[in-house]
Parts: sequence; structure tokens; C-alpha cells
Amino acid sequence: MTKLISALLYKFLLALSKLVLMKKVVLYFLLLVSTNIVIAQSGSSLLYPRSSTLPPFTITKVPDSTRFESTNLQKNKAILIVVFSPDCEHCQHEINEIKANIKLFKNVQIVMISNLGYKYIKVFYKEFEMAKYPSITMGMDYRYLLGSFFNMEGLPSVFLYDKNGKFVKAFDRKSSVKTIAAAL
Repeated sequence: MTKLISALLYKFLLALSKLVLMKKVVLYFLLLVSTNIVIAQSGSSLLYPRSSTLPPFTITKVPDSTRFESTNLQKNKAILIVVFSPDCEHCQHEINEIKANIKLFKNVQIVMISNLGYKYIKVFYKEFEMAKYPSITMGMDYRYLLGSFFNMEGLPSVFLYDKNGKFVKAFDRKSSVKTIAAAL
């Protein structure tokens, strides 16, 4: 009789532990799903900078390895910050579009930054003949200050500032160059 009671008690406790485990699994699943929903909703917003003004920054310019700082930006010109990666097909397409429509950006200083690696940026610079475009400054952001300053969802990400350094608008890789130029 005690063996029967003990076997029944064992089965009862086993079933109870499975139930508790199942509740924990369900609870964990619900927590995971709700967290993903919250993150997805907050991350689905448009691109934006963390401040309305461009922060001070320093990049190592390609092709000569000189320093370029935010204080070197031309006065009274809009600023277009392009965060890119030399090995990104969308980024390559974007720069080809900018080059093809460079006249739309005659009053804009374009700063292209990446943290992939100086030698890769330099290869990109040469392959895309960037020396022909003096209004475009390209360089390595070793500390990735600008890259981390922006809330980006992908590359390339483009951020437009007016001639006073105030944020105007952000564009993702789906935005056409003509749409960007229209915001000037």
C-alpha cells in the first residue's frame, strides 16, 4: 500500500513539476514575444540623430590620411552625412547616384564616413574615382562617433543638416538621390 501511495505521489509530483515547467515555458515565451513587439515598435521609427545638431567629430581623410574635423566644414553650406560601408552594394549604388546627380548638391558638403577600415575605404575611393568630386569628403571614423550618434537601421544612411548645422532630415537606403536633393 505504501508503495502504491508513493508511486501515486511520485506521478502526481512529476505531473505537477511538468505543469510548473510548462507554465514557466509559456511565461517565458509570452515575455519574449512581448519584448520583441516593444523593440520592433520602437525600432521601426524613422532614422534620426540623437541630437538636433551635428556633434564635433574627427575622421581620417582618404586618400592622404589627414585629419578632418567638424570645424573644417565649409560655412554656409548644407551638410550631407553619409554613413556607408565600402563593401555594401546599396552604398555603392548610392554613391554612383550621387555622382550622377552631383549638380543637385552644388551647395552641399558631403561627408562620407565608415569604420570598416582605412585601406578598404581607400580602395573604394580609388575605384569610384572620388578625387573628381571635391565637394565629397570621405574618411575613416575610427571611434565610429558619427555612426553611433545616429539611430540607423541599415546602410547607407544619409543625414541632412542645414547651413547652420541643424538637423533637417534622415534618409535610408530606399530613398532616391533626387528625394534627398529635394529636401535641400
